[in-house]
Amino acid sequence: MLAWSVVRPGPVEERPLRLLERPVPVPGADELLVRVRACGVCRTDLHVAEGDLPVHRAGVTPGHEAVGEVVGAGAAVRGYAAGDRVGVAWLRRTCGVCVYCARGAENLCPRSEYTGWDADGGYAEYTTVPAAFAHRLPAALDDVAAAPLLCAGIIGHRALRRTALPAGGRLGLYGFGGSAHLCAQVALAEGARVHVVTRSAAARRLALQLGAASAHDVTEPPPEPLDGAILFAPVGDLVPVALRALDRGGVLALAGIHLTDVPALRYETELFYEKELRSVTSNTRADGREFLALAARHGVRATTHPYPLSRAPQALADLKAGRFDGAAVLVGDLA
Repeated sequence: MLAWSVVRPGPVEERPLRLLERPVPVPGADELLVRVRACGVCRTDLHVAEGDLPVHRAGVTPGHEAVGEVVGAGAAVRGYAAGDRVGVAWLRRTCGVCVYCARGAENLCPRSEYTGWDADGGYAEYTTVPAAFAHRLPAALDDVAAAPLLCAGIIGHRALRRTALPAGGRLGLYGFGGSAHLCAQVALAEGARVHVVTRSAAARRLALQLGAASAHDVTEPPPEPLDGAILFAPVGDLVPVALRALDRGGVLALAGIHLTDVPALRYETELFYEKELRSVTSNTRADGREFLALAARHGVRATTHPYPLSRAPQALADLKAGRFDGAAVLVGDLA
């Protein structure tokens, strides 16, 4: 098979990905072998390719929003058959026995493993996934539409829950890419007033089309105090900006796996009145199941921009440069 490999992490402009011929992977005893039909392009893939995230597996194949067809399985797998459609997400495996797993917080498992970081992911013709961590997908969603839900959607959903937004609350979204535009749809369906802050004019237009109450550049504050906010942009300088926009008792959730340094915070203007700052770490399988069910119920749809799999480096470069709204999705063209 053909697969993209991060041969030397560095700026995408220097093309850290290389297309290589590799053997089709052999699934482990508890794993599925999946023929990839589509794979979303996530900002985390960019962080892996550029080295913002430390190397966990040399030469790893990125991609953790993969949709595909089961074509093989290990001896211990039950409940799946050839031809079943599954989603392969970021969280790949946990230990199942630590204190965090035992209390339902498997996203905090110290021995957790991740698709496209610890194991080869979906920028390839085939990948594997532990059967217990595969996601069954709503039939109503085609492959391209389903792919971004598997990380962008799930992590946005967890970030939304971390804000503890009250019913009918006022939500601010800082950055409006693949994850935020899915999160906004759930929040709006649940009755929130959504205010978007982003530098991208195209993203602001998309936000208003989806029903946001306002969409402004980062130089402008939201038009009303916020009960909760989510920072999707990996820009630490926006943390105090978002905190100042919160009403008393508001919560800011940091949705990214990588964030540039946060400047010093002023207690009186940014943290007083019981404002809270919370991080978001990965997700649980329960988060994934809950979000996929909500997406089907509320008709959540990703705004997608398909790229041939052969142009994966270009998709990452376009993501970095903000050349599209919504989410890019790689579609196989290498056979």
